[in-house]
Amino acid sequence: MTITRVGGRGDGLAEWQGSRLYVPQTLAGDRLMVKFGTYRGDGWEGVPVSLLEEGPGRAEPACTHFGSCGGCVAQHMDDATYDKWKQEALTTVLSRNDLLGEGVTLHPVARTPAGSRRRAVMNAVRRGNRVWLGFNEAHSHRLVDLSACTVLAPSLLALVAPLREALAPLLADGQSLDVAMTLLDDGVDLVLEGLNQPDLRTLEHLAEFAAGQDLARLSWRARDGQPAEPIAMRRTGLLGFGAVSISPAPGAFLQASTQGEQALVTAILAGVGNADTIADLFAGSGTFTFPLATRAKVHAVEGDPTAYNSLMGGARQLGGKVTAEKRDLFRDPLTPYDLNRFQAVVFDPPRAGAQAQAAEIAASTVPTVVGVSCNPVSFARDAELLIRGGYRLTDIWPVDQFLWSAHMELVGWFRR
Repeated sequence: MTITRVGGRGDGLAEWQGSRLYVPQTLAGDRLMVKFGTYRGDGWEGVPVSLLEEGPGRAEPACTHFGSCGGCVAQHMDDATYDKWKQEALTTVLSRNDLLGEGVTLHPVARTPAGSRRRAVMNAVRRGNRVWLGFNEAHSHRLVDLSACTVLAPSLLALVAPLREALAPLLADGQSLDVAMTLLDDGVDLVLEGLNQPDLRTLEHLAEFAAGQDLARLSWRARDGQPAEPIAMRRTGLLGFGAVSISPAPGAFLQASTQGEQALVTAILAGVGNADTIADLFAGSGTFTFPLATRAKVHAVEGDPTAYNSLMGGARQLGGKVTAEKRDLFRDPLTPYDLNRFQAVVFDPPRAGAQAQAAEIAASTVPTVVGVSCNPVSFARDAELLIRGGYRLTDIWPVDQFLWSAHMELVGWFRR
């Protein structure tokens, strides 16, 4: 069969006797032999057997794990083909929701460089006498034992081999845990999730590992959602946002790369313009709050207690220029009465979007709204609510922060 185009998730698409096939690592114009794999909702997975004729735009993958590791789906594309695929995937979603009409400027995609990913969660499992550590295969729970990664920051990749050795005596055969690693300004923050209550010997072993690898912080927790317990706090664990430095909670959410964060901040600052009172909703630890505070008074709202504590720590450094509120914006969104005192609103919800909060913003009189999203589908839904409420979408700034993946982030400007 012949691949007709590449879909939004990175698989090549083909048709055979009325059935759709999704064929990984292929490009439009590829002609190949394929066998049917598992059924995937509206079609079948196509397993490549042999490439008969190569379409244009193919490149040699940068990583030896490409094709097995589920982290990257597009390393087989050359730069021009990759950029076109990213742009088309985004415009398909936005056009489907009539968001690219006259008067809307779609800016070029800001792509982050290789080796810039500063946070990741890996899985570690002991199999026999050795520990496997890495990411899962695509559509699978099978683990790829990592030996290289062209996406991760080099200082995080350098921890993989020492971690295998350090975890080996702590795991029974078949036991697994997650390893959350984040590169902060003063070193690496590491959280072991799924670890049994460590005894003194285990704590000493891990503290020695933290010292040997010069980690900033090493913590553990039994499962997701629990507070992380410190093992070695060798440095504060600092991250700079605007004019302040905060200490995020161990394993806290941060933008995936410094370059991607800066691209988002630049688009947001340009979007709010000269507004001198701004509400920053779903503010997290203050990624956008504190850069905004360099030019305006900011009221930051966040529901997660640990992120809110970091936010307050940064706010105290600015002498009243930032106020913070702990509030669940999914269950208790700010109302038009709350919002109308601001000249601009910035909102950056999780992947599910901010449907309830967007509806309240749409009913407000705030002149400028800037929406930030890591999911174009939920962004489109929230944007439709704002437009129906009387806002006009003027600009979209795409940011490709998760290199060679199907993910895309964006910033949208809305004017009443």
